[in-house]
Amino acid sequence: MGYHHVDPDELDATPDYPCDRRGISDAAELAALHLATYEMAPGEQLPRVYHYHDRREEAFYVVEGTLHVETPEEEYVVEAGEVFVAEPESAHRAYNPESAEENVRVLGTGAPKSDIAHPYEPGEAAE
Repeated sequence: MGYHHVDPDELDATPDYPCDRRGISDAAELAALHLATYEMAPGEQLPRVYHYHDRREEAFYVVEGTLHVETPEEEYVVEAGEVFVAEPESAHRAYNPESAEENVRVLGTGAPKSDIAHPYEPGEAAE
């Protein structure tokens, strides 16, 4: 059996990421599940690009603040204590608007762990 007790605040931030991302999956040696914390200041976004996955299911639990998620159909506003879920092939971009007055802290998870993110251009259909 294996157990891991991880404090995300003690992990190094992921380099070259658009917000403060702390990868729990690697620290806990998870093989099948992606798990990370994200903290976005006003104007920052969670993913590197507006994207979708072929197989990955993603869920974002908002710990603090208000998360905005852009999709081709609408924009969702996700409050602290709520969860946003993106199914496979569902384009999305999670962000904290420039006009926000506070940071947003999110716990993000997805499976399978490795599934390439395909860039999505608004106005195009996800493949």
